[in-house]
Amino acid sequence: GRLGIQVARHLRRLERVILGYLEVCDGPEEEARLGILETLRCTIEHAWPRMPCRLPVLLKALLKMIWDVHTEQGSTPEPVKAALLQGATECLILLDRCSEGQVKVLLGAVYSSCEDTALREHLRKVQEDT
Repeated sequence: GRLGIQVARHLRRLERVILGYLEVCDGPEEEARLGILETLRCTIEHAWPRMPCRLPVLLKALLKMIWDVHTEQGSTPEPVKAALLQGATECLILLDRCSEGQVKVLLGAVYSSCEDTALREHLRKVQEDT
């Protein structure tokens, strides 16, 4: 209903904000990124008809974030990393559902060329979601 329309109107601006936050590590606790993943999840849930056209951009940002978090050698504690990866994976699964499996298709290539077992694990969660 109404919320969907409100969200859709702000989607482009919101998307820029979300993408901006996903790119930047904001310290060991990663509060901003965890918060923005939550925001993204709610956005996908409320504005899912609008999501397929945003797919390439969001997918790239989420995959880049997963990769960055995963390869980051810095000060982020493991539980925080796990929460970030979990949040990003959940967003990918939601995006896949609202795009009728397009994410699985797009991730197929990434998955098959991915050498990293832990990373493959996250991608597999998306691939196996039904």
